[in-house]
Amino acid sequence: MIKLPHFGAISILILITQYGSVNAQSSKAVPWTPAEAEHGTSLFVLSNSEGTRVTIAEYGALLVSVETADRDGKLDNITLSYQSGEEARAGGVFGSVIGRFANRIDGGGFTIDETFYPLETVNEKTGVHIHGGKTGFHRQNWNGLHGVDENGAFARLELTSEDGHEGYPGNVRVTVTYRLKEDNTLSITYEGRTDAPTHLNLTNHAYFNLAGKGDILEHRLQLESEKYIEIDDRNIPTGKRLPVKNTPFDFTSEKPVGEDIETIAGGGYDHCFVISEDNPDGEVIPFATLTDPASGRTMEIATTKPGVQIFTANHFKGNPFPKWGGICFETQFYPDTPNKPDFPSSLLRPGEAYHHTTEFRFGVMEQ
Repeated sequence: MIKLPHFGAISILILITQYGSVNAQSSKAVPWTPAEAEHGTSLFVLSNSEGTRVTIAEYGALLVSVETADRDGKLDNITLSYQSGEEARAGGVFGSVIGRFANRIDGGGFTIDETFYPLETVNEKTGVHIHGGKTGFHRQNWNGLHGVDENGAFARLELTSEDGHEGYPGNVRVTVTYRLKEDNTLSITYEGRTDAPTHLNLTNHAYFNLAGKGDILEHRLQLESEKYIEIDDRNIPTGKRLPVKNTPFDFTSEKPVGEDIETIAGGGYDHCFVISEDNPDGEVIPFATLTDPASGRTMEIATTKPGVQIFTANHFKGNPFPKWGGICFETQFYPDTPNKPDFPSSLLRPGEAYHHTTEFRFGVMEQ
């Protein structure tokens, strides 16, 4: 029996099957808690021959947990996870796939082809819509399947978002594929199509803590980003890309995440960093390396998207995770892109394909 971390009494027998003559990989579907059975959602557990395990839920297309080894070979969950399926349904966005539009949209909506589309879930005081609304993709039951092929163990989840859902136009069909490879890379590939012009911007909202406990202030981050997006007091972009040099946002040379965190308004990082606005071929561009000196764990990140929202859990209060208890790397189009024509466009039209890949490669620091 292998007990899934942070999921209470859930325990499952993972059957390891041989793929080919070298790789030992598996995928397995298991039920959530009995109370969740009525919702008809499953967990998918992916594993490789390195001992790495990834658990995904159909509800919210959640990345429930990632278990990797430290320098001593000890496995631990390095994401912040819900304690149960019931908690996930009552909770926020831990590990969820966010859509239709990750991050914030200002002005209560957006205009496409001279038609204004008001969004349903908008903060009355600020006029801001966030993360696709109260019934966004993170609150939906996805339909999933799992398996193993020549590229590793995978879980593929699908969702149809109807025209007018949360105010967004067009019937949109999206697919998210999680794949665990033998080199300890977890890739997340997002695909989408629409039957009417709409905006689509998908990401994953996983909180990482490579130590598996405590806060991430001593984690060290190196970021291939020379600019970040300036925001106002509502966290809405002003439209300016500002240089990171000689600011708390400068991670071009590796430094502890917590080195300048208390100097930032809002109590920490919740900002979009520019990765690349010139990537016409959709290449997966490496942009970040996160390390935890205490455990020795490392995580390298690459994406096809132009930006990454880095969020350091500034609002956590210790129930159950402490302030700065995790760090998110939400690869995406920039916030409020539908209202900022100068930003790389998130507009998706019929006949076009939305495609986005982000990769997380897990490892251990050299001694």
